[in-house]
Amino acid sequence: MSYTVDANVLLYASDESSPVHVRARAVIEELAAGPEIAYLFWPTVMAYLRIATHPAVFARPLSIVEAVGNIEQLLGRSHVRAVGEGAGFWRVLRDVAADAMPSGNLVPDAHLVSLMVENEVRILLTRDRDFRRFPQVTARDPFA
Repeated sequence: MSYTVDANVLLYASDESSPVHVRARAVIEELAAGPEIAYLFWPTVMAYLRIATHPAVFARPLSIVEAVGNIEQLLGRSHVRAVGEGAGFWRVLRDVAADAMPSGNLVPDAHLVSLMVENEVRILLTRDRDFRRFPQVTARDPFA
């Protein structure tokens, strides 16, 4: 089984003030331990870097060195894959969009779902309930 995590899980794991910080750290530690194949899609990584280093979001934002280091620790694992758009991405995005009809803030969610579909990843660990709008993937809340 392969899976991916949404940026919110990575962010909660980095935010010690979050009420779900301990559980999020455990989820990321499980990801790091393997052996299941875990995907980190580039839009998720970029969202993590953008938000974790933003002083308006975190009381104590991470430095870019800390945030990059967190990602590098995960990418250094042999079972973690970093993937972006492939040759068939646009077709997949069109199909995902036709099903969910995303607009506004749901467009980045459709982007992530399309990457998942293109790479045959069906499970997303996220607290974001909006992903339930996409029938192609299963969104699981690791904090429920």
